[in-house]
Amino acid sequence: MTTSMAVILVEAPADACWGENALISFNQGSAFIHLTGSSSDWLRLIQRAGRRLDAQGIKQLSLVGEEWDPERRYAFCQGFYNPRGGQQLDLGDMSAEEQQQLDALLETTRWIREITNATPENLYPTALATEAAKFVAKQAPERVNYHILSGEALKELGYTGIYNVGRGSAHEPAFLKLDYNPTGDLDAPITACLVGKGITFDSGGYSLKESDMMLPMKSDMGGAAMLAGALALAIRQGLNHRVQLMLCCAENLVSGNAFKLGDILTYRNGVSVEVLNTDAEGRLVLADGLLDASATGAPYILDAATLTGAAKVALGRDYHAVFSLQDEQAQAIVTCAKAENEKAWPLPLEPWHTTQLTSSYADIGNVSSAEGTAGATTAAAFLSKFVREEVKGWVHMDLSASFQKNANELWAPGGKGHGVRTIARWLRSLK
Repeated sequence: MTTSMAVILVEAPADACWGENALISFNQGSAFIHLTGSSSDWLRLIQRAGRRLDAQGIKQLSLVGEEWDPERRYAFCQGFYNPRGGQQLDLGDMSAEEQQQLDALLETTRWIREITNATPENLYPTALATEAAKFVAKQAPERVNYHILSGEALKELGYTGIYNVGRGSAHEPAFLKLDYNPTGDLDAPITACLVGKGITFDSGGYSLKESDMMLPMKSDMGGAAMLAGALALAIRQGLNHRVQLMLCCAENLVSGNAFKLGDILTYRNGVSVEVLNTDAEGRLVLADGLLDASATGAPYILDAATLTGAAKVALGRDYHAVFSLQDEQAQAIVTCAKAENEKAWPLPLEPWHTTQLTSSYADIGNVSSAEGTAGATTAAAFLSKFVREEVKGWVHMDLSASFQKNANELWAPGGKGHGVRTIARWLRSLK
């Protein structure tokens, strides 16, 4: 019979026998996490400890002691997660309200991580749209309505980007439009729209990725997962205004029917785009969602996507990149991230960045061909062409910190759920 190991927080260094600055020590069937240094680093230390205990193969744990507040419990859970499962964790005693809040957060984060880690064979575009809709709808069944467009219907209705990116796959591309309306009034104004990139596998198309870069591309639907999770979490936290969720889902594969370099796509707003790189497909599908979002008249639009390698070069895997043509909108996201103990950082975006997306045959190219341009910024500039000028509350998040290709001291490999609290808080803050 296996007994659960107690995990106890102590604000004192470990005995010298455990090594200099030891994070964890053990005594009589208990593990002690030693919180030393600045208290601002303690959540990070606790997450590291969770990751380390899982890596040691210790699967049954109980959090013991009054030092465990909800933030510390959540940090430990983030580190203790393993995509293979098998953990048993007793979170310890807390108030009913704390338990409810923590359960909502953990269930949402777990859903994001598991759906991001799902195999592309099982999580194809219509499956992603369906699973996301079901997850949000179950939070408030009487307040959520949705429909899914797929296949040829997308072409007929002018969803140019989603259809063309997805037409090379045997799995049909799909577009989810979900409406959360807590007012019960069908004419109630829409406060915000969320637009997510849902590329369930990205080979790069004819701009083919090498194997090492292609291997983690089941995670290229991280934006869709993040926004569905954020809306679900915000609903559980009491979101009281109308929000619409739009997920742009496709597989980017190579076949005789796949879109090609040199193709020109003309969108519903009249903007024509030359395909200069088929591996810059995320912005092509998001354009359709942004057009729909703009048409609702919502004053706030947030899109999220695992969009560019450039954002990861700039910020690593710790921070999400934030872009907006209005500095105060980008800062609002950064403020929400800080309040939720998550990481986000603004990168530059100006109206003139769209002039770096040149094409000899269309209004714009889908990538910049100029020397020395910032790839993450020009991707955001591309998206800005599909947001109506009167929408002043548009924010783009390039989700650098949503997926960990390999385990590190804080995270198991795979989806992380990092950022869901930020977006949920932002939704609840809107007026």
